[in-house]
Amino acid sequence: MIRRWLPYPILSALLLVIWLLLNQSVAPAAILLGTLLGIALAKVFGLLRPPKARVRNPHLLGLLFARVMLDIFRSNLAVARIVLRRERGMHSGFVAIPLALTDRHGLAVLACIITSTPGTIWVNYDSTANILLIHVLDLVDEQGWIDTIKQRYERLLLEVFQ
Repeated sequence: MIRRWLPYPILSALLLVIWLLLNQSVAPAAILLGTLLGIALAKVFGLLRPPKARVRNPHLLGLLFARVMLDIFRSNLAVARIVLRRERGMHSGFVAIPLALTDRHGLAVLACIITSTPGTIWVNYDSTANILLIHVLDLVDEQGWIDTIKQRYERLLLEVFQ
C-alpha cells in the first residue's frame, strides 16, 4: 500500500527538501505543497520506468567523488585567473574524445562531471561512433584533455558501471 503512494521515497524526500530550500520557508503550507509535489513528481518519474543502474564497484564512487571535487576546485581557480587577467592569448576549442564507456548511467555521470567543471562543457555524444565532443575554455593541449577524461574519469566509470 505504501509503495503505491510513495514509489520512490528518497526522491520524494529530496524533492521536498529542494522545494523548502527554494522557498526559504518551513511554513506548514510550504511543507504540504512540497510533500504533494514530491509524491506527484516521484509517481510521474515511476511512469517513465527508468532502467536500474548496476553499480559493480561502489567503493570506487568515493574516489571518483574526491577526484571530481578536487578538479572542480582547480578549474574554478583556473577560470577565475582567466577572467581576472583577461588574457588575449586564450584559445578555446572543441575536443573529440573516443570513449570505451557505453553504459547510459556512466555516460550520465560523465556528463555531470564535465558540465559541472568550470571551463568545460559537454557538447555532443555520437553513440554510433562512441565519440564525445566537449568544449574547453582554454584549450592548450588537446591530447592532454583526452588523456585527462579517459584516465581520471572514464577508467573509474568503466570499473563502476561496466
